[in-house]
Amino acid sequence: MARQDQQLQVLNALDAAKTQWFFTDAYDLFCISLVTKLLGRIYYTDPASPTPGSLPPNIAAAVNGVALCGTLAGQLFFGWLGDKLGRKSVYGMTLLLMVICSIASGLSFSHTPTSVMATLCFFRFWLGFGIGGDYPLSATIMSEYANKKTRGAFIAAVFAMQGFGILAGGVVTLAMSAGFQAAFPAPAYEVNAAASTVPQADYVWRIILMLGALPAMLTYYWRMKMPETARYTALVAKDAKQASSDMAKVLQVEIEVEEEKLKDITRGRDYGLFSARFAKRHGAHLLGTAATWFLVDVAYYSQNLFQKDIFTSIHWIPKARTMSALEEVFRISRAQTLIALCSTVPGYLFTVFLIDIIGRFKIQLLGFAGMTAFMLGLAIPYHHWTMPGNQVIFVVLYGFTFFFANFGPNATTFIVPAEIFPARLRSTCHGISAASGKAGAIIGAFGFLYAAQPQDKAHVDAGYKPGIGVRNALFVLAGCNLVGLLMTWMLVPESKGKSLEEMSGEADDEEASANGGATAVNSSGVEMV
Repeated sequence: MARQDQQLQVLNALDAAKTQWFFTDAYDLFCISLVTKLLGRIYYTDPASPTPGSLPPNIAAAVNGVALCGTLAGQLFFGWLGDKLGRKSVYGMTLLLMVICSIASGLSFSHTPTSVMATLCFFRFWLGFGIGGDYPLSATIMSEYANKKTRGAFIAAVFAMQGFGILAGGVVTLAMSAGFQAAFPAPAYEVNAAASTVPQADYVWRIILMLGALPAMLTYYWRMKMPETARYTALVAKDAKQASSDMAKVLQVEIEVEEEKLKDITRGRDYGLFSARFAKRHGAHLLGTAATWFLVDVAYYSQNLFQKDIFTSIHWIPKARTMSALEEVFRISRAQTLIALCSTVPGYLFTVFLIDIIGRFKIQLLGFAGMTAFMLGLAIPYHHWTMPGNQVIFVVLYGFTFFFANFGPNATTFIVPAEIFPARLRSTCHGISAASGKAGAIIGAFGFLYAAQPQDKAHVDAGYKPGIGVRNALFVLAGCNLVGLLMTWMLVPESKGKSLEEMSGEADDEEASANGGATAVNSSGVEMV
């Protein structure tokens, strides 16, 4: 292991610094799931039909999945750009894009179904593109500012805002639907189909989507006040003077400018992403972070985006025809808010408080194991859970799958890629890992939409073909979690308590070359020379 005096003073100061907190969230990605039923009622209802309108299969898949496609593209593009131009400037671009497209999503043009859905999908793709940049840049900025003792909690606290974003989406939707329902009461669909969806309901989904711009606006102000990270300025831009000056202001300490030491440290370390040297040192790690993020997102996004369908299938939410449009939105948001409050948010908080005690590796293993166990507990006696009186226990077990996702791989797959790769490739590798996760999310979003349809044609939603049913879909998701557990065991390193330079090899490359050897890190995070 490299000696302490071989590192730049500015990096040692960061590793020993007190934690400073920042903010981000994921309101925008998940709020769409709260209003898709309402969109179907407003734009695709035939009053002569015995059941309310719903989005056609291709439209539903596009509305739910297009932001995820944009996110995948944004993660790759902005992840790469963050290593080329710097974290701070690129992050500002992503936030502005999120603000503009959140507002534009709610202002989708015209009133015809085709034009509204087309413009909604267009702006949600670019919204997703901006959100995609938030993943690698937020994680990289936080990891490069944090000290090594509390870095895990620091990054986890940032990612925990996703849970609060989901919760905020539910609360906002509850408030909007309740307020509009009180102001514009309407009968159930089966009582009066035409009157069950009031014209003012069209404002509800638009306001909910546009409110997603507020967190990005607030984040932009605070993030732009930060200087570029010292690790980027020193190790990538190779400007020791600027790095020392920036961090002296942030940490309020005197930091020596060490230009000659920086030249020695960075000499000969410019190997690229596709080099043999990167493949030897970090290839297995990149495979591990990408594969585990892919697998957890297949399950996590299937659960999050289609909670309403699962709750309907077990009769926790009444049949749509027995409610007005706004009452249905209220009940869906109430159910999802309850899940977020009782399982999603607590899972994130457990990760924040325990990750630097237990470690990333153990939490990820525990999370995948818990998700597997509870999904099998839902799937095996699935028919039992659909019977009257059993729904509460189903919801409790279902909530535990969210708890172990967030006190587990949904959080740790975000954290680990920001810690184990070299500074000049850190944002790129995090973007690749995150994009792999979004590929899994897209499969979950599009696949579950079709796969969860009943096997009996008589009960299939309009426009769909019979699927494998919710029970079998849960078995598939449990299988994904089990494979994720095995991939974690084989490929994911432990980074608890180590500096970023120790994990990436930047701290010991020079010493290893002087000794005629090379340093590697095995799957348990143990360094070997």
